[in-house]
Amino acid sequence: MWTLLAFISALCLGFYDISKKIALRDNRVVDVLTLSVCFSSFVLSIPLILSRLYPELMLGTPFYVPRLDMTAHLYTILKSVIVLSSWIFAYISLKHLPLSVVSPLQATRPMWTLVGALLIFHEQLNTWQWTGVLLAIGTIFLFSLGATKTAHHPALFKEHKFYYLCLALAILIGSCSGLYDKYLMRRYDHNAVQVYYTFYQAIMMLIMWVVIRVKESKSVSFRPLAQRSLLPIVLISLFLIVSDNVYMLALRDPDSLIAVVSTIRRGGAIIGFAYGLLLLKEPDPLRKIICMAGILAGLICLALGSI
Repeated sequence: MWTLLAFISALCLGFYDISKKIALRDNRVVDVLTLSVCFSSFVLSIPLILSRLYPELMLGTPFYVPRLDMTAHLYTILKSVIVLSSWIFAYISLKHLPLSVVSPLQATRPMWTLVGALLIFHEQLNTWQWTGVLLAIGTIFLFSLGATKTAHHPALFKEHKFYYLCLALAILIGSCSGLYDKYLMRRYDHNAVQVYYTFYQAIMMLIMWVVIRVKESKSVSFRPLAQRSLLPIVLISLFLIVSDNVYMLALRDPDSLIAVVSTIRRGGAIIGFAYGLLLLKEPDPLRKIICMAGILAGLICLALGSI
């Protein structure tokens, strides 16, 4: 069951990436992220309020949000800090380093999650699962390695050590995020963690947005969105809510393997590849088709090994 939930999460994550790509086409990253997180908080406040007003009614549904103690809230705040820190370091490095450097290194994130799963949780993968993980991660890495051809000076590392450090931190923190999710799901209800994690994330994003706006224009007025941007932002929130919920539910299963779940979620990139290939008519279709085939083969191996 946890494998099916991981595939559902990957599917939603793929459509989340497409919605984000559309929304970011004519809008700033900070505006889109802030609005989408705030809308997610609004949506998730509905089951929270109903769980407090009508607990007996909500207990019989999969949407009940139990209370968390202070320790759990602190752990949830830490999760929000981890995710936002990864985002910040990733955006800083992407702004100052060539995409040909950032893309392949970012693609190694599932590999580090795999290492952490083996060392910390002592997960044991069978032959099919190992084949699927290595095939999917290897294909994504090779695709990223050849995705851009931007030339960069050999002295780039010396000149931009700080931005390389930001990239390393983004990869390391992003990998730790999946391992931390498994730790949380073994101890707390997934609905409660998702609801409060999103609330805390919204608060942090609003603070960040205000700081950026004041720094740029000495005011906190909101910049108007481009036309037809509202629907993609709403879809960002909805797809992410579903993806995160079933992802956390999958990790609550005692038999689930974070190494497998994180790799399957990464396989949601197939949706983005298909969108760019079929609708955006992006160049170099053969390489994208080969990459999609490699990831799909890896996902099939993971499915076979997890039945």
